Amino acid sequence: MSRLLVISSDCHAGLPPEQYRDYLDPQYRELFDQALPLQIEATEVAAKQFLVADINREWRTGLEPALAGAWDHDARIDVLDADGIAGEVIFPDGITEMNMPPFGAGLSLPTENVVPELQWAGARAHNRWLAEFVRMAPERRQGVAIVPALWDVEEAVREVEWARANGLSGALLPCAWGRLLPYHHPRYEPLWAACQDNGIVLHFHSGAAAPMEDYFGPTEGPDVAALPGAVGIYISEVAWYCARPLTFLIWGGVFERFPGLKAAVTEGTSIWVPEYLRLLDHRYEETHYSAKLGDYRSHLSRKPSEYFATQVALGASCMPRREAQQRHEIGLDNLLWGSDYPHPEGTWPETQKQMRETFHGLPLEEIAAMLGGNAARFYGFDLDKLAPIAARIGPEASLFDD
Repeated sequence: MSRLLVISSDCHAGLPPEQYRDYLDPQYRELFDQALPLQIEATEVAAKQFLVADINREWRTGLEPALAGAWDHDARIDVLDADGIAGEVIFPDGITEMNMPPFGAGLSLPTENVVPELQWAGARAHNRWLAEFVRMAPERRQGVAIVPALWDVEEAVREVEWARANGLSGALLPCAWGRLLPYHHPRYEPLWAACQDNGIVLHFHSGAAAPMEDYFGPTEGPDVAALPGAVGIYISEVAWYCARPLTFLIWGGVFERFPGLKAAVTEGTSIWVPEYLRLLDHRYEETHYSAKLGDYRSHLSRKPSEYFATQVALGASCMPRREAQQRHEIGLDNLLWGSDYPHPEGTWPETQKQMRETFHGLPLEEIAAMLGGNAARFYGFDLDKLAPIAARIGPEASLFDD
């Protein structure tokens, strides 16, 4: 094992915003032309709210050619090769490159202030482009289709089937459903069946949380103010929102009824997992504390932690050292490293340096599992096709010597 196979479970890609027009159904293009300036303006406001505008501008200086890999095939291959990354799981992009899909079809998939028909149109536009992008290097890329399933389950099933037929292997679902029906409602059963039958992995990616007004206050009117700690409050809560759908899928018996269904929680950290699973298992096993609530668990044949162990993966982007040290408590087989390219909070352009900081001195076979082996198994990458790439670009095993 002179070089390791590395698969990033969290990378992002998306077109420069004006180029999504060509991938939209024709009837939406005039509305797109009207909405594009508003989308760019809203993205710039969000960049300032989240305190990333100045940092992003400074960080990008001199990196622009490589950052074009957010949509340019050749630039992206160069970046991944230099990072030692043989394979990747690709999500939509957003604020950093101003390239989120149109009509509210970005990572957060909001349910407020969007038109469902238009959000679906934006999602389909991105998925069409992503399918083309994946086909340029199918052995290295697994694409995650945007599926705003909350509005229309039949449409979601059709998009899942389209995604599989067009080479995509995942579905990005909203983390927060607002006033719409939650994921343990029976209306979603056809979607879970379609994902299981088509081998499509459910994804819940960090981004959505409470309404932004909860954190930043009003953006207009007499009460506009700079609220101290707004970003800190948001980043403290967003991981909870990212993981919340799992609680509904587990307790709702979705994983019980669909044992082939898989889900990934990405860029939501993994430090919360041990306590989360202890809590769920306690509520499952110590039923006498909740006896007055009646039977709430007989539809489950296993403990919550057992569903998690076999059907859930953690896209632990830019994994810090402490999470690697707690790998057995979190779940060694569930941890998938990610670079988060092309975001400034990611590991690029110092990926191998950060890999070493996280993993040095740990057993090499466990490092290999977290860096690539787990992701290869969970997503079904073709190891025969990735092996020569890893042998050429993968990080040397000696990088992780103590």
